[in-house]
Amino acid sequence: MPRFYCPTPLSSDALLDLPSGAARHAQVLRLQPGSAVTLFNGLADANGLYGEYHASITQMGRSHVQVQVGQWLATRCDPLRKLHLAVGMPANERMDWLVEKATELGVTSIQPLMCERSVLRLSGERAVKKQAHWQSVAIAACEQCGGNRVPLIHPVLTLPEWLLSAPTMQSQRAVLSLQTTAVTLRNWAQFDAADALSCLSGPEGGLSPSEELAAVAAGFTRVSLGQRVLRAETAALAVAMLGTL
Repeated sequence: MPRFYCPTPLSSDALLDLPSGAARHAQVLRLQPGSAVTLFNGLADANGLYGEYHASITQMGRSHVQVQVGQWLATRCDPLRKLHLAVGMPANERMDWLVEKATELGVTSIQPLMCERSVLRLSGERAVKKQAHWQSVAIAACEQCGGNRVPLIHPVLTLPEWLLSAPTMQSQRAVLSLQTTAVTLRNWAQFDAADALSCLSGPEGGLSPSEELAAVAAGFTRVSLGQRVLRAETAALAVAMLGTL
């Protein structure tokens, strides 16, 4: 059944027009009045549960699609553990791929970072457009994978800018490291599922020694993924698997 993200309050028995993006998707799929669809808005109910609505299409116009909202169904397909991923943005299309796959794995948020060794540099309007693009990638991934909690893609920051917010982070914190003294990811992640986790992963070439020291000074624990050196996007996704544990 096609799934559409509707960033608006939803209620059973309501009649509403799909947002433009979802409407175009419905038209591409050549859905017709009477077709069954699923809607979700990424919002939790009063009990903190995420869910989705059954719905059916009532009108298919050239520029709009109207649906009748049906029953709400609570689902538990999103991980209980909240994982916030901060990543030195990989270049080319690899950041798109990272956002898509991290969304499928259920991360709570993604913070794109510019680090000393970053190839991708963004600022101003270009950074804003990239953030919006990555948010749309996350929405599409949620529609595809069945997730009902859309991860928030934060505005692009430099690593020093982001570390300034570290004292206010209500979570366990880790920075991926190649140091022999780093604890293993498995050992670091032995927390209750209710604990929020924040993990910092570097760009191509990793974090510089000074950046890693700055993260440690901000309360981050050095964590290792083992002896293999992984690509920037692979390392971040290895951490994203924590949300499924």
